[in-house]
Amino acid sequence: MDLHIGRSFDELKIGDQFETRQTLTETHIVLGAGLFGDFNPLHVDQSFAAASRFKGRIAHGYLTSNAMAAPLGMLFHGTAIAYVEHLIRFLHPVRAGDTLAVRWTVTALDAKPRHGGGLVTLAGRCINQDGIEVASAEAKMLAYDRAHCQPAAAQ
Repeated sequence: MDLHIGRSFDELKIGDQFETRQTLTETHIVLGAGLFGDFNPLHVDQSFAAASRFKGRIAHGYLTSNAMAAPLGMLFHGTAIAYVEHLIRFLHPVRAGDTLAVRWTVTALDAKPRHGGGLVTLAGRCINQDGIEVASAEAKMLAYDRAHCQPAAAQ
């Protein structure tokens, strides 16, 4: 298998699991605020956030969402037709310094011969370093079969 191309639809089976781990840093939060213009004081003002129900600054929800979604971009690198759907539920606040372990499990495979592959449905869980589930998600990726993928040099 070419290491520059990810998993194809026909290489997956229900129950397959994929895991990653990442530590969210202060830099992620600051860059996210600036990049997206979300300067909500819960994210950027320690004094304000300390007086909130969270007792301190928390990460933007989109950072947790992206920490979960990004590994799918790599898992389907070169095989993805489209990232069709991403539904997420935030269960616990995330803070700078938290290490997020993400596990995706293939829950359904729906062949789409007209597209040369199929729709992969995955269930995701995001757990922090204390074993607390901070988010759960479902994703759907439309991916090519291996025969329909272009060689890495042509991409």
